[in-house]
Amino acid sequence: MAESKSDTHSKGMTPQQFRHWRRQLGLKQKDAADRLGLKKRMIQYYEKGNRDGRPVEIPKSIRLACYALSEGIGDFDGQSTTPLSLETAEAE
Repeated sequence: MAESKSDTHSKGMTPQQFRHWRRQLGLKQKDAADRLGLKKRMIQYYEKGNRDGRPVEIPKSIRLACYALSEGIGDFDGQSTTPLSLETAEAE
């Protein structure tokens, strides 16, 4: 029996890995939510791993955004990236 694509790759980011990512960047839940374009409640669901007793998977788009933020990328317009330092300065 052949393995499916989902069997050969990890299931993505675990709640513990997500929490570790946020803490490594020194972000509070609200800050992480703002950077990812989410509500703080979604950050809490991702870190808990469930919502009302049902499992919550961290979407690939969020996992990729976490990686970009870890690399100092604050935005992407399809051609070039905006470093976090510029994005933060523009917001002030």
